[in-house]
Amino acid sequence: MRRTTRAESASTGAPPGPLRVVLADDSFLMREAIQQVFEHEGAVIVVAACEDGDTLLAAVERERPDVVVTDVRMPPSGDDEGIRIAQRLRATHPEIGVVVLSQYADPRYGLDLISGGAAGRAYLLKDRVHDRGELHAAIEVVARGGSMIDPAILSQLLDSEGRRADSPLTGLTPREREVLAAMATGKSNAAIAVELVLTKRAVEKHVGAIFQKLGLPDEDQVSRRVAAVLLYLSDGAP
Repeated sequence: MRRTTRAESASTGAPPGPLRVVLADDSFLMREAIQQVFEHEGAVIVVAACEDGDTLLAAVERERPDVVVTDVRMPPSGDDEGIRIAQRLRATHPEIGVVVLSQYADPRYGLDLISGGAAGRAYLLKDRVHDRGELHAAIEVVARGGSMIDPAILSQLLDSEGRRADSPLTGLTPREREVLAAMATGKSNAAIAVELVLTKRAVEKHVGAIFQKLGLPDEDQVSRRVAAVLLYLSDGAP
């Protein structure tokens, strides 16, 4: 019998249970490490652990999880299997969030992940696996339809783009760059205010200035903000 997802529980008024996760990684040790992270975490349970893309897709159909946590490279393609599955699930199961883990600090993977839409997608380096709070936060974010990009990936984009003499990033103040970095990791204005010890009003002013300087439309939805910033930086727009 198919289990009820958290989204379905919310629609019927039933109390939500723990977030149900299907995990995929071709490394047994990595699967074990991730499962141990949540072993005593009542808010997240791993309902299936898979070693390749095919068994992952089968588990998704069987378990209907709230979130998929997948390696970026694994069989059968051995290349960007995790990205391909995330794109496929966007069409077949848009209600399922996806967290892609990678050992490669390559912005291309993050950009490919959000190319069809940033909502419900996160891209983290595997170094974050040992930080239960970080991984749990990413799972919670994508389950709500938000998005998150690893700060190390954003840092690479900012550094490479900022070296261009004609880059509009050179017009950002140090504080605006801090706000931009926090914004692209999926944080709301309120969360940014707490992190940077600012008022929410001050953050809103910084966000408005950033969008104006980068030539981006002002947008309240966090997922679209992440996508807009990352896609802008990746395009190297003048």
